[in-house]
Amino acid sequence: MSNQQTFNRFSEFYPYYLEEHSDVTCRRLHFVGSLLVLIVAAWALISGKLLWLLALPVIGYGFAWVGHFKFEKNRPATFKYPLYSLMGDWVMFRDMLIGRIRF
Repeated sequence: MSNQQTFNRFSEFYPYYLEEHSDVTCRRLHFVGSLLVLIVAAWALISGKLLWLLALPVIGYGFAWVGHFKFEKNRPATFKYPLYSLMGDWVMFRDMLIGRIRF
């Protein structure tokens, strides 16, 4: 039997996701990783160097996982909730951009 929480919709998951990102350094690393993903993706598409798109998961998850393992001291939600976690990354990124979440 699994002790994994069950979420029926993203709106139920997001508060849990934010709890898993309470450390400001972890959130900053998520922000940097997400921003770099956008920059590298745009550059790859504009320059036509599409092989760079293969680096996107390493860039995005690399920064996030350092934040979790070194600063937050927890396992990334990606391992349990991959789709909701990916959605959470971008919603949290937006919320940091507009000042809803401190970083």
